[in-house]
Amino acid sequence: MTAISQPAPTAAPGKVRNRILWTLQIVLGLFFIIASGLPKLLGEATAVHVFQQIGWGQWFRYLTGAVEVSGGLGLMIPRLTRAAAAGLTITMICAAATQIFLMHAPATAIFPLVLAVIFGWIVTQRR
Repeated sequence: MTAISQPAPTAAPGKVRNRILWTLQIVLGLFFIIASGLPKLLGEATAVHVFQQIGWGQWFRYLTGAVEVSGGLGLMIPRLTRAAAAGLTITMICAAATQIFLMHAPATAIFPLVLAVIFGWIVTQRR
């Protein structure tokens, strides 16, 4: 008698995509809350200095921090995911433009542009 081996069950493509999206949303959400938004809201020295260089005043630092924390939270709430990702896409495009035109550091615009692409992908996948 020969044993017929069956392939191990694999996750459906939709499930894999969903897991990838949730992993990205959680990691990026935590990043925007903890590493990006809160330092701006709490007045971390580097954030204060950067926003002084931008020249729009510290109110803009608070606004940016609030947008980033809100977006990070929204990424992890299913009903708000698309809106949060869309808002963060716009925020990252504006951040890249700020790096290029106000800070005169176009090389540093790459990271926010990559994030904008990722957030745009999340928007398209979360229909």
